Amino acid sequence: MRVFIIEDEIPTQINLKRALRQNFDDVEFVGTADSIVSAVEWLSDPDNQTDIVFMDVELSDGVCFEIFNRVKIDAKVIITTAYDNYAIKAFKCNCVDYLLKPIDNRELVAAVERCRAMIDSQPIDDGIEINPMPLVGMTNREYKQRFVVKIGDHIIVIPTEDIAYFISKEKTSYIITKDAKSYIADYSLDTIETLLDPKHFFRVSRACITHISAIATIAKHFSGRIRITLNPKQTEDVFISRVRTTDFMRWING
Repeated sequence: MRVFIIEDEIPTQINLKRALRQNFDDVEFVGTADSIVSAVEWLSDPDNQTDIVFMDVELSDGVCFEIFNRVKIDAKVIITTAYDNYAIKAFKCNCVDYLLKPIDNRELVAAVERCRAMIDSQPIDDGIEINPMPLVGMTNREYKQRFVVKIGDHIIVIPTEDIAYFISKEKTSYIITKDAKSYIADYSLDTIETLLDPKHFFRVSRACITHISAIATIAKHFSGRIRITLNPKQTEDVFISRVRTTDFMRWING
């Protein structure tokens, strides 16, 4: 397992290397960089190859996301930072995980194993073109364009594009629109999930299905799960379990 570290604090580099050696016998450190310029120079050299990049956010010459604008990174990237306000940018850059400093050992191991699983699942490029099987739910089928709800003697038509998210409370499903109105849905969340276009909606928890535009913030929780806040705001934040983290990050990245 080849690892490249982008980190401008030497003690942090040392601690990260020590933690990786303690947990993985096959780790090989192929290089380090302490700035955007040096990272781009290393990553641009075709002779330099790595499987995983650990990347600090705030470097000596700027914010690390500039690296993605200057060079293509084929390796899996794990962000390491003391700040939680860069999570959305990290996910948009296809980063596999987002570790808050000081890095918890269990989260470090889980992040690396997640990278390994993704690397192992990648097809080998042998020059033969293979048409991949479509992902479940990602076919060209027709998805529900509107929901009809009844309020007394009135019928209201809600276009799906106007819906922020669906939530379930006390065995009742609710439609929450982008203008913060709430309506009782005639379907369970299990049924609703099958009716929605998975490009736009994701079931972030057993009690919530959200449209991508309704996600206000994304942050790594101390428990290792991802915490998101929604707009319109709910009274409680929504937590995404570890097992759904990879799927969520793939969805967020489109």
